[in-house]
Amino acid sequence: MFGIPGKNAVTLTDKASTQIAKLMADKGHSGLRIGVKKGGCAGMEYTMEYVETTDPLDEVVEQDGARVMIAPMAQMFLFGTEIDYEISLLEAGFKFRNPNVSEACGCGESIKFDDVLTAKL
Repeated sequence: MFGIPGKNAVTLTDKASTQIAKLMADKGHSGLRIGVKKGGCAGMEYTMEYVETTDPLDEVVEQDGARVMIAPMAQMFLFGTEIDYEISLLEAGFKFRNPNVSEACGCGESIKFDDVLTAKL
């Protein structure tokens, strides 16, 4: 929908695609849908959920056995994002490196986008 022909809307690092493929296989799901919603101290939060079917309006990214669906309302916010999976001594989880984010809160759970993008929600 908001893509550039021949270029994925989001990219996955090798660690992220391995983890998503593992979760899909372990749980028997067909993919992982990502999106954004209003909330958090900075105004917006990422969402992730297992899905069984693809919505016809989803942007689908497939890489090394991993399938990520981008919810229609989130596509303009996530275009150009790199998704990584990081493991540290205290936590493990997906990290979004999103060039569209103008601010993020200290906890890293909530983000803010340029007012031009959020006005469309």
